[in-house]
Amino acid sequence: DATATVAPAPQHMQALQRANEVRLARAELKRGVAEGTTTVGAVILSCPWEAASMTIAELLLSQRRWGTTRCSKFLAAIGMTETKTVGSMTERQRRALAAMV
Repeated sequence: DATATVAPAPQHMQALQRANEVRLARAELKRGVAEGTTTVGAVILSCPWEAASMTIAELLLSQRRWGTTRCSKFLAAIGMTETKTVGSMTERQRRALAAMV
């Protein structure tokens, strides 16, 4: 009586699958921001799982007419680093940044 058991995928394959899911979700989020169906402020305030580990600069750059220079100047003016992630922001920082964008 031999029964086939399906072994779970190796850990590296699970990690690749998870990374692909995150990439696809972020691409959809960025597309929504670029098309104007969602705003950066709304994303910052709601902090969906796909944006939690995304840098603020990456999110700002997904807007139309926002290049690296504009993004750098904006973040320097408010005293925030480009590498800060959306998920690591405090609630106060989220509200302030959402109001400015």
